[in-house]
Amino acid sequence: MKVIELTYPLNAGDVVNQPIVLALGFFDGLHKGHQRVIETAKTIAKARNLPLALMSFNRHPAVIFKEMKEEQMKYLSPPALKEVLLERFGVDYFYRVDFSEDFAQLRPQAFVNQYLVGLHAEVVVAGFDYTYGPHAIANMDTLPTYAANRFDIVSIPEERLLDGKVSSTRIRKFLGEHAVGQVNDMLGYYYTISGQVVHGKKRGSTLIGYPTANLSVDAPYHLPSVGVYAVMVRVNDEWLPGFASIGYNQTFESRIDTPLTIEAHIFDYQADLYGQTIQIAWISYLRPMEKFASIDALIAQLHLDKVEALKQLATVQPEQLIDL
Repeated sequence: MKVIELTYPLNAGDVVNQPIVLALGFFDGLHKGHQRVIETAKTIAKARNLPLALMSFNRHPAVIFKEMKEEQMKYLSPPALKEVLLERFGVDYFYRVDFSEDFAQLRPQAFVNQYLVGLHAEVVVAGFDYTYGPHAIANMDTLPTYAANRFDIVSIPEERLLDGKVSSTRIRKFLGEHAVGQVNDMLGYYYTISGQVVHGKKRGSTLIGYPTANLSVDAPYHLPSVGVYAVMVRVNDEWLPGFASIGYNQTFESRIDTPLTIEAHIFDYQADLYGQTIQIAWISYLRPMEKFASIDALIAQLHLDKVEALKQLATVQPEQLIDL
């Protein structure tokens, strides 16, 4: 897959000079609804012997339209993960548009002329609720008027699961409720983050007997809520079972300004991971974070966590693990 950065105004020299099938959307998370858009576009592209292109943005439109601070935005699929997933789903060209204030001011007709016709779209495929400006005038129902028969249009209906629409909004809600099982059902793969192992307090190895990899995460991931989870951890191209916590080390820390930490323990693994980049796939929720009365009480609970985690990880489907 080739990633092509686009800006406003569009530079024709950046565009692949041939007809394409173009999938449209922001695609945060690349969930099953998004995958249906891409799969439909891929089928059409194959039938017409055309490349499959996808156009999205480098930041959420809310940064401009709702004046949200970019550093506060959290994503289900930050740039690196999105690229991995799009390549996995068979996209040939990924057009990533800089969502600037100037681009945001484009009127619907100008957007269609410059960024759909301008990209040589022969077919445009998008979800039924895709918009490209004010919702009332820039929706999939009005797109044929702006297109003026210059390309075909395919609108993908709502994808439903777990008694509702499959959406990035619901996935974020599930993450906030510890419901990573439902998250993974909607994604069709295990929700995964990546980060570098950094030095921590070393209590896991010196006091508890459960050494942990303390993760520093630079990408703007939308993290699961505070708690303990059964996870798979990818180290040196191998996925290994373990558990991970997101929390504030309540047993050892009493300060109210203690930073949030992500710590993963890999079962029966002793190698030094400091400085390495690892991935954590969140499989299932085990329990809330607790403040234990003693280290012995904490160790006893960790033994129980390991037993339960191994039970739940026994059903992991390797094909749903994402290698970053």
